[in-house]
Amino acid sequence: MNAPAPADAWTLESLRADHAPALLDFERRNRAHFARTVPDRGDAYFTEFADRHHALLAEQESGLSRFHVLITRQGDLVGRVNLVDIEDGSAELGYRIGESAAGRGMATAAVAEICRAAQAAYGLSRLIAVTTLDNPASMTVLRRNGFTQVETTTIDGRPGVRHERPPAPAD
Repeated sequence: MNAPAPADAWTLESLRADHAPALLDFERRNRAHFARTVPDRGDAYFTEFADRHHALLAEQESGLSRFHVLITRQGDLVGRVNLVDIEDGSAELGYRIGESAAGRGMATAAVAEICRAAQAAYGLSRLIAVTTLDNPASMTVLRRNGFTQVETTTIDGRPGVRHERPPAPAD
């Protein structure tokens, strides 16, 4: 097992308008990498990126979702971690770590950080995440962060598992 990426090697930042160019570049560079384990976003995602980015910022402003990017000490955007469909103290967790940063514990550390923020900053008490069965790395990240498998499901026709993370004890 690789040691987790040190927390001082990157920061988790709330998505902002000025992240758009780096985020688009990140998604383009990692499209094939992500398509191996998650459904592809499709060509329209890239051609309509500016409008989509503005819509995400509006959704974040409304409190329905919280979008984050991982920025390295060198200023590179290497991942994203999102909380979506926020309602009744619950949200769905989603994350993507770029190929150049994969396998170094960054996903595990970033999910741990967003779990803390979900409770402390956003007042969420329960997180849900869904993975495909052919994505064991993601299932490991979730397990290491206190998620448990609760049911099988399908994701775009692929077999998957729904995970939940119960509330963490108060510090």
